[in-house]
Amino acid sequence: MAKVSMTVNGKAVSANVEPRTLLVEYIREHLRLTGTHVGCDTTQCGACTVHVNGQAMKSCTMLAVQAEGAEVTTIEGLAKGDELHPMQASFKENHGLQCGFCTPGMVMAGIDIRRRHPNADEQTVRHELEGNLCRCTGYHNIVKAIMNAQV
Repeated sequence: MAKVSMTVNGKAVSANVEPRTLLVEYIREHLRLTGTHVGCDTTQCGACTVHVNGQAMKSCTMLAVQAEGAEVTTIEGLAKGDELHPMQASFKENHGLQCGFCTPGMVMAGIDIRRRHPNADEQTVRHELEGNLCRCTGYHNIVKAIMNAQV
């Protein structure tokens, strides 16, 4: 067993885990934060995207021990009480979801895209989203939501 300690959504957490425990498993199974989804286990779909030290990371191919000492933010850590994060609000206002399975990862990726490209155009957003899959939509409203977010 390996001891892992990090801050998740502003709260210090630690546990003894198998060294091969994925960060997504730690988040979902140990912390019971189930908004981070497991879609592919191969870093292709982006449903597991979280922020590690402010950067979007796919937690299905990152070990929990690699996040030792890190600041991790999951979809549950974005809203402030009943007030949605601006990206979450934009997804709601722009109908940027259908079934919702990919939405947490899309929101987390969208925040990172806008952090790195504050004035991103449609082509940039679409290019940046290539690592996040949605099986329900043509991405139009997802792209619109990311571009319209007041972050």
